[in-house]
Amino acid sequence: MRTQRTANKLGVRSVDPQVNVTLTVNGETISRSVSTRMLLSDFLRHELGLTGTHVGCEHGVCGACTVLINGRSGRSCLTLAVQAEGADIRTVESLAGEDGALHPLQQAFQENHALQCGYCTPGMLMNIVSHLESGRPLDLTDEGIREMLSGNLCRCTGYQNIIAAVRSAASALGKS
Repeated sequence: MRTQRTANKLGVRSVDPQVNVTLTVNGETISRSVSTRMLLSDFLRHELGLTGTHVGCEHGVCGACTVLINGRSGRSCLTLAVQAEGADIRTVESLAGEDGALHPLQQAFQENHALQCGYCTPGMLMNIVSHLESGRPLDLTDEGIREMLSGNLCRCTGYQNIIAAVRSAASALGKS
């Protein structure tokens, strides 16, 4: 571990221990030296420019920062970048095809008007994708989908269109 002096915008110097991390993000292997205190959300947004991962409450409650960590949904605002050493991370940017084609879940959100401001949407999409890709049976009743979404808060919608979008995406992916 090495120590590096860095200055913030006010010119105040601090000494943060730096650690080298290597992880796979959206299929690309990334190696960087990061502060031991850097959150995964900050690493994704500020080091890699993947701004689709949103930071809402910074307490792990709202779910806006949800990404897939080794195939399971996880809160990037509660995970240190050093904890992700060797992990396979997927962000919302991984969903659309290389040709720009939307993932069936993104398409279903669009077709069902399942978002308003969109701030919570990336985290919600990643949480739902983790369920759709898990291989476990899905409960696609209203109550089952509400349970699936219980870790993601949306202040704009009434969730009905989101429920319809999940059902539509599951059908399009042959999961219903």
